[in-house]
Formats: sequence, structure tokens, C-alpha cells
Amino acid sequence: MNIETGQVRLSISQGVAALIFDRPAARNAMTWTMYEQLQQICEQLAADRSVRVVTLRGAGGQAFVAGTDIAQFSGFQTGEDGVAYERQIDRCIGLLEALPMPTIAVIEGWAVGGGLAIATACDFRIAGSGSRFGVPIARTLGNCLSVANLARMTAALGMQRVKRMLLRAEMLTADECAACGYLQQVCAPADLDACLAALCTELAALAPVTQAVSKEALRRLALAALPEGEDLIRRSYGSDDFHEGVNAFVQRRPPQWQGR
Repeated sequence: MNIETGQVRLSISQGVAALIFDRPAARNAMTWTMYEQLQQICEQLAADRSVRVVTLRGAGGQAFVAGTDIAQFSGFQTGEDGVAYERQIDRCIGLLEALPMPTIAVIEGWAVGGGLAIATACDFRIAGSGSRFGVPIARTLGNCLSVANLARMTAALGMQRVKRMLLRAEMLTADECAACGYLQQVCAPADLDACLAALCTELAALAPVTQAVSKEALRRLALAALPEGEDLIRRSYGSDDFHEGVNAFVQRRPPQWQGR
């Protein structure tokens, strides 16, 4: 594995496909290569009828996925770069969401930004008791999310919690996410493997066609008649504040927001 680009690893055993986001030195922050690998894996799994359940987990036990690697945004010049990026992320997340079999995100530590989007596209989420969830881009980067990702998060977490994460850069606890139904279960970290195995066994024993068509119907409902949002993405990624956020991150200093 190249530690700079990271890797999304896939293994399949007894009908369970296990995806590992493997870049623990960077809390599994996603690189372009990792997004491409995730997309390819989802395309592979969508055609594999032997797979009954898919699990997603971060390597290292400290994070599920701590967003997209911010240093990669240094090459962005205009808002059109942001539009192209968000389109690519939407394609990748859309493939994960559209998988016909149940998907389970296993969260240890941080699920942030793009990591929260990936977890939200899964059908079920279980988490260690100390896990935290958020999209702190109002503090760190000054960009925005696509309308499709906002729709998923709002459906799963509720409008007010999404506002807290986006407008206040607030991180939510595992207990709060469980209380609102976002998490299927909160476990002691030592019990996560057992909790995951039990849920996989339960899901794999049920009717796969019913699961597949129910998933697709719910997906269509959640994303039906989404409004256009690329003008908002273009404004955010084309702003001086976005470039300041990227530069500040790379230079390891607090950003100085100007509102333009």
C-alpha cells in the first residue's frame, strides 16, 4: 500500500464483503485514488449475487473516514473544479447507496465530512461508544456539500442536527446519533466485532429480493425531485474563503475568513 494514496481493500467470505479504508496514518482521509477504488468495488459488488451483506470499516481503530484529504484541493482554481469534484463524489456515493444488498458502516472514532457521507449512504451503522460525527467545514475548509448528500443526511439525522453540524461545525456523539435512529447500535469498542457479526447473520438470513427492491424504493423516495445545487457549489468552491481554508490547512494555521 502507498501510504500517501491509501487503499480501499475488499475481501469476501461466506457471503459477506468487507471493505477497509486503509490509510490509518491520516485517519483514513480519502484520496482521489481511494474514491476511485471505492467506485470500482461498488460496481463489482453490484453484479455479485453471492454477496449478501457489505461492511465498511476504517483501518487502525481511530477513525472510520476523516473526510477527504484537504491537501488535494490545493490544485483547485475555480468553482468549476468544485462542481466536477462534487459530481464525482455523488457518483461514488450513489453507487454505494444503490448496492442491492444491505450495507453496514462500522464506526470507530471519527466519521467526518466525506466519511459521514459514506456512512450515511449505508443502510445501517454501528459505532463504538466514543465515536464522533460531523461536517466541520465551516471551521476547516469553507466549502459545501452537494444537495444529494444533504438530502441523505437530513433524512437520516434530521434537519436541525445537520444545521448544527454545518453551521456550528458541531460534532455529534454516538449516543445522540443512536437516540435519533441514525445508529443501529452503540457498543463498547471491544464488542464491535460481535455486534457486527450478529447483524450480518441476521441480514443474510432474510429475503434478498425484498431487501433489494425495498432499498431501491427508499432510495428513489429520498432523492426524488432534488433541486439544482451546482450554483451553490460553484459559489462556495470559487470563493476566496475556500482558497484561504485550503492554504491555512496546508500551512497549519487558523483560517482568516473574509466572507467573499
